[in-house]
Amino acid sequence: MPELRTVMYVDDEPDIRAIVELSLNAIAGLDVVACASGEEALAKVGAAPPQLILLDVMMPGMDGPATLAALRGRPDTAAIPVVFLTAKVQPNEVARLKELGAVDVIAKPFDPMTLGAEVKAIWARGA
Repeated sequence: MPELRTVMYVDDEPDIRAIVELSLNAIAGLDVVACASGEEALAKVGAAPPQLILLDVMMPGMDGPATLAALRGRPDTAAIPVVFLTAKVQPNEVARLKELGAVDVIAKPFDPMTLGAEVKAIWARGA
């Protein structure tokens, strides 16, 4: 399996987007494409597909599950692993997100110092 280098992060909250981008880029050394909405992610993902997508669940307009469904419906993005980053981490909620096709779920709030290592561990498990 190749080393994880590129991640797309989709979240409508600019502050959280900035923290995740800093965490993944400055601390974990990953290239990050940040998007403010599911629509923006779908527009950008085809040009340079990331190896993995981190996706917020609750966003206005196109939410995380709808974005995942749209990604799965496109031949160029159907196989990209998606990890949800969400505060909704009750066991039944996590199970539902995995049923939708997510490879894993990371809880918010997260530790910016370890987020990159957590994402890399998910990738190493065969995301």
